[in-house]
Amino acid sequence: MTEQPPSDWTAVEAGLWEAFRNGETYDLRAFPDRGDGAFLPTAEQDGRSGGPDSEDTEVDDPFSEHSWGPERTIRAEVIARLLLAGPSAQPGRVASLKLVGALISGRLTLAGADVTHYLELRWCRFTGKVLISEATAGTVRLVGCQLGRLEASRLTTTGDLHLARCRIDRGIRLTDARIGTDLLLNQTRLGHDGYGRAMAADGLSVSHDLEADRLEAHGELSLRSARVGGRLSLRGARLRGTADGYSLNAPRITVGHTLYLSGSNDSGWVNSSAVYGSGYGDAAVVSTSTTPFRSHGRVRISDGRFDNACLISDAEFHLGPDQDLSLNRIQTPELRFTCRTPPTGRVTLTRARVGNLVDAPGAWPAAAGVGLTGFTYESLRPAGTFTVQQRITWLENSLGEFQPEPYEQLAAALRRDGRDEDAREVQYAKQRRRRATLPLPGRLWGLLQDATVGYGYRPGRAALWLLVTWALGTLYFLGHHPAPLKADERPTWNPALFALSKVLPVVDLSQDGWNPDLAGQWVVAGLVISGWLLATTVVTSATRMLQRG
Repeated sequence: MTEQPPSDWTAVEAGLWEAFRNGETYDLRAFPDRGDGAFLPTAEQDGRSGGPDSEDTEVDDPFSEHSWGPERTIRAEVIARLLLAGPSAQPGRVASLKLVGALISGRLTLAGADVTHYLELRWCRFTGKVLISEATAGTVRLVGCQLGRLEASRLTTTGDLHLARCRIDRGIRLTDARIGTDLLLNQTRLGHDGYGRAMAADGLSVSHDLEADRLEAHGELSLRSARVGGRLSLRGARLRGTADGYSLNAPRITVGHTLYLSGSNDSGWVNSSAVYGSGYGDAAVVSTSTTPFRSHGRVRISDGRFDNACLISDAEFHLGPDQDLSLNRIQTPELRFTCRTPPTGRVTLTRARVGNLVDAPGAWPAAAGVGLTGFTYESLRPAGTFTVQQRITWLENSLGEFQPEPYEQLAAALRRDGRDEDAREVQYAKQRRRRATLPLPGRLWGLLQDATVGYGYRPGRAALWLLVTWALGTLYFLGHHPAPLKADERPTWNPALFALSKVLPVVDLSQDGWNPDLAGQWVVAGLVISGWLLATTVVTSATRMLQRG
């Protein structure tokens, strides 16, 4: 005997029963003659100003003001009944629930259920919550739907969870969920719950990719201790935290490939009719413009691990004076930080460990806006011109009191790249910055070292002072002829050679037979001491140059 739908089901619901048995798409749109029933975006979503079918699109748009009547209404309990205790499939078919353009009334409750059938709801409106917490499922796709709230904590899927192009007014809960392949949130708009969270996904695990390109979230995006096996993409997303809250809160996150906090090329989205919100737009539309990643509120991805790269590019961080972008203790082979405009708050990289640092001078905040304590990197790969003086300014804009570590780290990275001159410039800047922290005697001694030998990093300055010292000694002894050391021996007198023999005491210039008076002895002592100090600096520099050669 052929299975029949329950007698209290409406004709519309009975039609869904038959479509379920046959594995067919059940399309309730007012204008269903659109090919295979793929999602068609509205002008607001794809950037169009309207077209010949804009009126039709408005009628079927679940986000519009158009009301849908009984001819498009299906009770949530009907969907639950089909998924959990539905009829057997027709011979040669696979039972599945594929519904388009329906008004789903009531609360859809699948919490704790084992959903074995494929589920795809597109362009639908929900009047109540969707509850699938602690359920198990294969693939779940809600695409282009209007929801009040999605509760999916500890959900386990063997396939995808697609929530692309949806609007979810009170946000999503995906705490400790396990997604077998991909999680898609492209072009989705999220409101927030009573705690200010647009998406609570702490402990979430996604085996492959988590795509949230052009996501719009009004509330905290919480991904604490989440694990993503592939890439985590927030290209072109707009995140806005609640008052003084986080826009992105993802400490201890692990990403198996790359984190993208970057811009999204506009041409990939114009007229895009991709069902799952991916940016495959009109190939005839060519645009070089991009929509940047924008964040309003605190951002925390501290203690994160990114196995391929962390890309922060074409991004805007609108932070308050006491807010920061926290990258503390992250680990990644490459950190790209090439924002077009610097964050308005602080950027902290305390004890972060990076392989390649790819950055630009205009990307970093100024005025004590960078935290670099314990920040280590193997090599510098600037995205454009980044002079050593700009690097030094970058260090001097670091937060807190003077610390030598950032200077030593930068000098070491420059030496690894063969830029010894730049490395010495950094060491020189370190000494000058350190001098400002010393008491008055130390500052005075530091000023003397700086003026004379440049803390040993200005050998040319030392050589100049060596010449000046020799000249002064020569001038003095031109007018102060010393007596011979022995009365019966009178060597040839040469004041220039005599002064030079004292400035360079290791050199014998046959001027040792003279005995200066008391004043002359003090002059000789000054020449000898100055000569040793200055000549040592010059010789050390020359040795370094010969070693490099």
